[in-house]
Amino acid sequence: MRRDGAEGRNEVGWKETSGSGGSVMRITREGLERRQIAVYAAALLAGAAIGLTAGEKAEPLGVVVSPALALLLYGMFTQIPLLELRQGRAQGRFAAGLLLVNFVLVPLAVLALAWLVPLEPAVRFGLCLVLLAPCIDYVVVFAQMGRGDGKLMLASTPLLMLAQLVALPLWLWLILGREAAALVEAGPIVQAFLLLVAAPLVLAALTRLAARRSRAGAKALDAAAWLPVPGMAAALLLIVASQAGTAVRHLDAIGPAIPAYAAFLLIGPALAWPTARLLRLGAEASRTLAFSAGTRNSLVVLPLALALPGEAGRLAAAAVVAQTMVELIGELVYIRVMPRLFRGGRRA
Repeated sequence: MRRDGAEGRNEVGWKETSGSGGSVMRITREGLERRQIAVYAAALLAGAAIGLTAGEKAEPLGVVVSPALALLLYGMFTQIPLLELRQGRAQGRFAAGLLLVNFVLVPLAVLALAWLVPLEPAVRFGLCLVLLAPCIDYVVVFAQMGRGDGKLMLASTPLLMLAQLVALPLWLWLILGREAAALVEAGPIVQAFLLLVAAPLVLAALTRLAARRSRAGAKALDAAAWLPVPGMAAALLLIVASQAGTAVRHLDAIGPAIPAYAAFLLIGPALAWPTARLLRLGAEASRTLAFSAGTRNSLVVLPLALALPGEAGRLAAAAVVAQTMVELIGELVYIRVMPRLFRGGRRA
C-alpha cells in the first residue's frame, strides 16, 4: 500500500487516516466510482432477492422508484457544467443521429423482432411499446458513467421526448394496428420529463450557482458529488425488488420475449456504430448515441401497458418489466464495453 505522510490511499480507493486512536479506513468517492460495477451488481442481486422472497409485498417499493431516480439525476446533473451544454454543428449531427437511430433504424429492428418471435398479442404489444420508446432520464447517467457525453445527452432529452410523442403511436400503428396506437398518451411521457429531468436539472443549476456564492453552497455541491453511485445502486435495487415478482409470475408468457430483449442490447449499439461513422461523430458522442440506442423508456411506458384491459394489461406490463430487468444487466456491461468499442479522444 502506498502512503503519503500521515494520510495514504491504497490502490483500490480506500483512504487510510492516522490519528491518536490508530489508523481508520474509510472509503473515498473515487474508490466508489472505481467499484461501481460491483456495487451495482450487488444492488441488482439484493433487489432480486427481495423481490422474489417478498413477492407482491415488495411491489409498493415501486412508489419510491421515481423519487430515487430524481435524486440520482440531481446528483449527476450537479457534476455537469450546465452552462457549457454544447451547441452548433456537432450537436446538430448528434441530434440527427439520435433521430435516425431511435425513430427509423430501431423501429425497423423492433418490427422484425415483434413478428419473428412467437409471442402472445399482449406480450407483443408490451415488447413493441417499450422497445420503440428511447429513454429520456437515466440514460444520461449511464452514458456519463460509460465515458459518453452526459452534457450532450442531457441537452438532447427534450428532442427525444417530443419525437417519441409523434413516432411512438405512428410505429405502433404500423406494426400492430390502430387500436395499439390509440393507447399512447402524452401525459406519462411529459410528466416523466418534468419530474425526472427538468426538476432535478433546475435544482442542480441552483446548487451550482449557490456553490459559487457561499461556503454552504460549495459544501452542498461537494455532498451531491457522492450521490451518483449510491443513488444508482438504490434505484437499481428498488426497480428490481418492486418488479421481479411481476416478471416471475408471468414468466411462461413473457419468456420468449427475454431473448429478444437480450438481442436488442446488441442491435441498438450495432445500429449506432455505422450511424456515428456516417455523421463523423467523435468517440464520446458515438458512445452516447450507442447508449441511447440501447436504453429504453420502460418506467415511463409502464402505465401505457397497464391501459390494456384485464389480463392483457398485466401481460403487457410484465413484458415491459422483463425488458427493464434485462436492460439493467446490459447497462452494467455497456459501461465496461462502450469505451472499448468506440475508441479515441476526439469530441464531437
